[in-house]
Amino acid sequence: MIGIVAGAVAGLLAAEFVRENCCMLAVRQDTIDQPAYTGRPLKLALVSDTHIINRRRQRRCQRLLRAVRAAKPDLILAGGDMLVGKAGRDWTPAADLMKKLPQIAPVWCCNGNHEQRMHEQQEIYGKEYGYYENELKKAGIHVLVNGSEEIPVNGMKLRLYGMELPFGCYKKGWKVCPLTTGEMEERIGSAETDAYCILMAHHPLYAETYWKWGADLVLSGHLHGGIARLPLLGGVISPQFRLFPRYSGDCYEKDGKYIVVSKGLGTHTINFRFWNPAELVVLDIIPAFLYNK
Repeated sequence: MIGIVAGAVAGLLAAEFVRENCCMLAVRQDTIDQPAYTGRPLKLALVSDTHIINRRRQRRCQRLLRAVRAAKPDLILAGGDMLVGKAGRDWTPAADLMKKLPQIAPVWCCNGNHEQRMHEQQEIYGKEYGYYENELKKAGIHVLVNGSEEIPVNGMKLRLYGMELPFGCYKKGWKVCPLTTGEMEERIGSAETDAYCILMAHHPLYAETYWKWGADLVLSGHLHGGIARLPLLGGVISPQFRLFPRYSGDCYEKDGKYIVVSKGLGTHTINFRFWNPAELVVLDIIPAFLYNK
């Protein structure tokens, strides 16, 4: 009897593993209301960490495209790690997916650690990052590499920032590399005080610093939801092998400021997901006075 029960449990766990890693795409709906935001209601689709490395994974992302179309977002934001930054990896499947997104809505993207690695380590990757970025720009995608753009929103001024973190922030192990607001200002300048500031920064570990710098809303990914998730505890382990990472995949608020962390779609470093389905985040930003009516 024990053997039968154990076999049944193992079968169910295996089925869940296959379902999450090969088939399932969740659509997470988040809503935030802030006094700082006074424009019309705005719907964002946040796509992150697809880690597309071949045509098979690209075919799986067709579900993502259908989900984005169904959401009817005003803007699509890609939070980085859309490809795998390793020597010999093909970036064209990721570019092919990205180039389909502007057919749905305007697209802005930032770099994750994988794109940044290709960007900074040209002695290894040559001009591959430049080719990838050029393909995105030709498709009409706004690529924010330590830069910002003002986005027209009826009723208010909105500025979107995309920042590459110092690469030491992604170092594996327990020791955390510090990040200061001064280092942020060296990369993207000061936060504009008369605008609603959205910051795309791939690693959510530094949420407190992002808020202190002046971000009203932060959009991140990187942690893949903590690889596996446990009830009440959240994500189990980060790609840096840190246990129970904070901000592993949800919408978090502190003192009227928010960080929204995507659990992503793909895998890397630890190549599986459990109780942690791939997801598209659909975020509604609503003025506080309208939300509280």
